[in-house]
Amino acid sequence: MTEFKNTERELHYFRIRLSVAGAFVLVCFGLLFARFLWLQVVKHDDYAAQAEENRISIVPLVPNRGLILDRNGIVLARNFSAYTLEIIPSKIQGDLDTIIDELAKLVDIQPKDRKRFRKLQEESRNFESTPIRTRLSDEEVARFTAQRYRFPGVEIQARLFRQYPLGATASHVIGYIGRISQKDAAKIEEMEDAANYNGTDYIGKEGLEKSYEKHLHGITGYEEVEVSAGGRAVRTLSRTSASPGNNLILSIDIELQKVIEEAFGGRRGALVAIEPATGDVLAYVSMPTFDPNLFVEGIDQQSWEQLNTSIDRPLLNRPLSGSYPPGSTYKPFMALAGLELGKRTSSSAISDPGYFFFGNHRFNDDKPGGHGIVDLYRSIVHSCDTYFYLLANDLGVDAMHDFMKPFGFGQLTGIDLEHEKTGLLPSTAWKRKAYRKPEQKKWYAGETISLGIGQGYNSFTPIQLAHSVAILANNGIVMKPHLVKIIENGVSKERVMTVPKESYRINLKQENIDIIKKAMAGVPLEGTSKIAFAGSEYISAGKTGTAQVVALKKNEKYDAKKMPERHRDHSLYTAFAPMDNPRIAIGIIVENGGFGSEAAAPIVRKALDYYLLGKKPINKDKTPVEKIDGDEVKSTAALKAEDESIGGPRPGGETQGNKE
Repeated sequence: MTEFKNTERELHYFRIRLSVAGAFVLVCFGLLFARFLWLQVVKHDDYAAQAEENRISIVPLVPNRGLILDRNGIVLARNFSAYTLEIIPSKIQGDLDTIIDELAKLVDIQPKDRKRFRKLQEESRNFESTPIRTRLSDEEVARFTAQRYRFPGVEIQARLFRQYPLGATASHVIGYIGRISQKDAAKIEEMEDAANYNGTDYIGKEGLEKSYEKHLHGITGYEEVEVSAGGRAVRTLSRTSASPGNNLILSIDIELQKVIEEAFGGRRGALVAIEPATGDVLAYVSMPTFDPNLFVEGIDQQSWEQLNTSIDRPLLNRPLSGSYPPGSTYKPFMALAGLELGKRTSSSAISDPGYFFFGNHRFNDDKPGGHGIVDLYRSIVHSCDTYFYLLANDLGVDAMHDFMKPFGFGQLTGIDLEHEKTGLLPSTAWKRKAYRKPEQKKWYAGETISLGIGQGYNSFTPIQLAHSVAILANNGIVMKPHLVKIIENGVSKERVMTVPKESYRINLKQENIDIIKKAMAGVPLEGTSKIAFAGSEYISAGKTGTAQVVALKKNEKYDAKKMPERHRDHSLYTAFAPMDNPRIAIGIIVENGGFGSEAAAPIVRKALDYYLLGKKPINKDKTPVEKIDGDEVKSTAALKAEDESIGGPRPGGETQGNKE
């Protein structure tokens, strides 16, 4: 059967298909045109800005960190530039360890460098550049540059490095910087000036580097750089220079600091020297010390373990965080309290039989048989415990607390370092808050007695000891102790004093202050420190002290030779000089040093000789221990057990007298 084509029908269907196709094309072109209008007209400004941003890269310019100098202009912390080999883990191609092995053929990479790299990598983001080697030589830079094409994700960067030219000297004052960790980054994000840390890799970690971070850091600058599609810099369009950080001019005399650190030798302890009239901290010693340069690029594991596990605890900032009983250095303030509160006069005297009974408890004096007739002057010069047992009983704990508080005992001094401890100045209110059980909350009258000789619950920091004696030397005028004397603007060099005026004044009678000063002047002349200060060319005032570390059993006698070294008593001394116009006040503790006259006083003598006379010790070896006669060598006190943190005692054991 023959089938005929329907031409008109096929033509009709063709026109329909053509119309649909044409409509589809028109719709597509319409959509493209609409999209074109949207991109080129409606969103023109937005995409133009994005295009410009893609063309222009904003590069942060890290500012020079401010310098740290001592009071005489000696540089304690500075910057220098060097090349660093850095790896960006997200950009490398291949196994990281294999790449490091290949790099080691061009650049000297030690096992400690690898360990430090791994530690820094754990603390950094994957896209951040992490150094594998710092301070490359010119030869190492040239070798790597020639082979750079083999190592995508590995770059050489020119960086500024922090350096502490005097090494371990005054390290607890200066502190150190370190690479910004994730914890640091989180804190920075919460700061108002977080953008100022763009491009910054380092931040202050300890000491003044940390407490003055905002001053030292400076203001970050920026460069607008035109880049190609491949990300290469083509040209610099504009530049806003970075402003360097402010310089810190310290109150520290670094030469005095060196003399004192050398005088300590291998002994542990702390010393703070203050200029009474200004509050300038002239020396701030914590022994043993450490090298802050170890921390700048990330300390290696071996060095960290040595520092962190050492029984001598070199990382502990003793003047700020160490808390110790003051021993007999507390007695001049007790005597002043007696005068001011009307409980004693300068001529008031007692008969010292060598002990003081309170109830059924015997509080032994420092000298068997006693000191005989003792007035206020002799009580300080020969450190008679019985005199102060009686005085403490007459004053009461709360009166002592209220009198001592303005002198800074048990209070934050406000020194410009972080993590200062308050110490402990006991009172009945304190005990009620400190304990839970009703019988523990009660203050017992017998607990007051030992406070009079600087024992019992008393526990103060070395900075508090120095601050208190500086206030006494300054006749009750309180100057805030500070390590930074002047902040110098990094650009204009304008200088601003950190402590321009006094904090407050303690209402004291000058005649009473003079009585105490006269008695303290007798200590180095005829009292417990006369051997250490024999032949002195100036008149100083001082007070020896000894603080127990462990409690003795009943009737047990103290014998240092039979005790482990770390169970021996701490040695203390406080002083100021010259007597008529004090220029320096000192508080010192030598841990497990024994009598105050044996270990602490000779170090103070060397410090005063240098600061007042310019004399440097000839022999840097440890000062030989000297013993003095019966009136001056004191028997042990047995009041406290070893403190968990430093060795500061707690109440307990039979009560005997202090020894000096």
